[in-house]
Amino acid sequence: MPDGARLIVAGLGNLLLRDDGIGVHAARALAADPPADALILDIGTAVLHALSFLEPGSRVLAIDAVQAGGTAGALYLLDGRAAAPPGARASAHAWGLGAAMRLLPGGEKKVEILILGVEPERIEYGTDLSPTLAAGLPRLVAKARDLAQRWQTGPRAASEMLRLYAAPAATTTERRMAP
Repeated sequence: MPDGARLIVAGLGNLLLRDDGIGVHAARALAADPPADALILDIGTAVLHALSFLEPGSRVLAIDAVQAGGTAGALYLLDGRAAAPPGARASAHAWGLGAAMRLLPGGEKKVEILILGVEPERIEYGTDLSPTLAAGLPRLVAKARDLAQRWQTGPRAASEMLRLYAAPAATTTERRMAP
């Protein structure tokens, strides 16, 4: 990885709220066969605990449920340091990671964050994913692996990754994944 940066893939979400836990399910699947030189973290809702793993130059690919009004299972690539897109009811975990970085000395400027968001079908009490997200989990894991590998060998800035690997959308901070 260029500049000695460290890549962290962070699975975010609440496993007790069905599809809200998609990031944790994805991180656990990635941990079985992680991308080279990537640290896979099952963070869940403990965003502040993740700060101890970050260091200047880190890159974070956060996987989380994002309610942006799309079809269940739709994938989004978002800038994790930007505010939530207008109208999006993103899971507080991913946006909280960006906010938590402000607690690090200079960390907000030195850590790049991308959010690989998944449109949930059901956020309700339960520990299993909805059928739609369960069926799409392998695709999500493959997309996360692909993004991790590209980010390790390609552009340094999250904004450049967004430009290269996301389809244009209505706002600059919310990008639906290119097919």
